[in-house]
Amino acid sequence: MSRNFPLSHSALCDLAQKFQTPFYIYDEKAIREYVRYFHKSFSIFPEFREYFAVKACPNPYILKILAEEGCGADCSSLPELMLSKMVGLSGERVMFTSNETPASEYEYAFAEGDIINLDDVTHIDFLKKTLGKLPETICFRYNPGKAKHGCNSIIGSPEEAKYGCTREQLLEAYKICAENGVKKFGLHTMVASNELNPLFFVDTAKLVFDLAVEIKEKTGVSISFVDLGGGIGIPYKPEQKAVDLEFVAREIKKLYDEKIVAAGLAPMRICFECGRPITGPYGYLVTRAIHKKHIYREYVGVDASMADLMRPGMYGAYHEVTVSGKENEPNDFVCDVVGSLCENCDKFAVQRALPKIEIGDLLIIHDAGAHGRAMGFNYNGKLRAGELLLREDGSIKQIRRRETIDDLFATLDLDGVKDFK
Repeated sequence: MSRNFPLSHSALCDLAQKFQTPFYIYDEKAIREYVRYFHKSFSIFPEFREYFAVKACPNPYILKILAEEGCGADCSSLPELMLSKMVGLSGERVMFTSNETPASEYEYAFAEGDIINLDDVTHIDFLKKTLGKLPETICFRYNPGKAKHGCNSIIGSPEEAKYGCTREQLLEAYKICAENGVKKFGLHTMVASNELNPLFFVDTAKLVFDLAVEIKEKTGVSISFVDLGGGIGIPYKPEQKAVDLEFVAREIKKLYDEKIVAAGLAPMRICFECGRPITGPYGYLVTRAIHKKHIYREYVGVDASMADLMRPGMYGAYHEVTVSGKENEPNDFVCDVVGSLCENCDKFAVQRALPKIEIGDLLIIHDAGAHGRAMGFNYNGKLRAGELLLREDGSIKQIRRRETIDDLFATLDLDGVKDFK
């Protein structure tokens, strides 16, 4: 079964003539439609906010689209904070969730009024020394340890993760912050990545709501907002099913009424910080077949590599691959689709049944719009791909040019090396 791609074969060929392959292309219309579906699903709550995980697709054009649709930004570094500010996102529309954070990044977030989400109880003193005081609003990340089961391998088991505070530490942390003048409190957790079971998110909400009630009972602190994290997966494989957000929202609302309203903690803002489902299915890596090799198995070499999309090599992740213009041809050619990196894990597909591929064919690697270009790297001196945006009116906008050798060498002291002995 072939996946939908928003351009015809002829239009893609024209685009590949204008822009050097490989390149990423994102579908603006589809991104906007999904965000509207997300917001509509959770509109049953008194207040809801989706903080887009900037790490998934850190391009200001994408962030501006999402800001227009009402999203905030979930940031984990200074450059991500700066990108968010460029598109008008600051204050309570930015959640700064980082770990082992340099003082300068806390200073920037505080100056912008961004919500600071602390990863550890010891960071309270660090933040206070850095800023001279604590912010009026503060959030803490919860690591449930063995209290949360069923987490997948990408994010790992909570008790083995470096993130967040224990339940006992959280109770202490909220008391300390209340004594130091903090007026508004949030509670955050992140225990999933690429999860497709909708009940997983409902169970997470129950865990967090119960903790919010306990915090109120034992410390007197009322939680104003809970961030249930991200982790909503996408159906990378044809047989998988997308998460039904309306079902998730309805089930969480039942818990909200049962626990939060009953405890007098309403209205409490519900937040998510998803990245993958927002842009993942609506971004594509386009690459060209440049070699064929016949040894112990068939190989098709393309001009993209793991340096452009590391998920298959790093996680063994599956991405659907289609051959543009051959969507209706039989998938009777079994091959590995590989890049040119000096690593044997540089494979986009392994023993995949595809249509017969010829040199020059354009291959589309699907579901690459999140954690794709963002995770690119320069090993082997590879130059990272550019990014294109398919606008709602059908026009194409280049939103990031391809790297050049000058970019790669820009941080080197090329003049000094001439006289180096």
